[in-house]
Amino acid sequence: MELPEARQKFIEAWGKLGSEWGVNRTMAQVHALLLISPDALTTEEIMEELSISRGNANMTLRDLIGWGLVEKQHKAGERKEYFFADKNTWNIARQVAKERRKRELDPMLKVLQELSAVKGDEKNPAYKTFKTSITNIGKLAGNVNKTLETMLKAEENWFWGSLFKIFK
Repeated sequence: MELPEARQKFIEAWGKLGSEWGVNRTMAQVHALLLISPDALTTEEIMEELSISRGNANMTLRDLIGWGLVEKQHKAGERKEYFFADKNTWNIARQVAKERRKRELDPMLKVLQELSAVKGDEKNPAYKTFKTSITNIGKLAGNVNKTLETMLKAEENWFWGSLFKIFK
């Protein structure tokens, strides 16, 4: 397989993976392109490489910047904006975890906290089942939150070393 074909295959695979994780396919494909590009790219270069519209490219780049996965830079003497992605996979994983936590886990923790205060008759099976389920889900979500917090603060080698010790 030659490099152009391999690049295209990676961009497609990253886009598919992103869409399975709830990330817009185009957003994942733009991120993939920037990950494997040695230099920062302009909006026009991204549009041409991925055959997407200017509006789609601009919106996608804004989203990637919002997720903290892409940065914008200017080159002296040029009006064009250039975009690049951090190529450190540990930084990418932490940033995605941070964003997903903010968008998914934090709102769920808030709802679970609210629901844990529900009042009812302890003898009522429906109340008892509800309360037990909410408490158990809350414990699990709390543990996931603590694990993510550890991951976000940790250095890569320490985190993986600690995780692998658990499974030995």
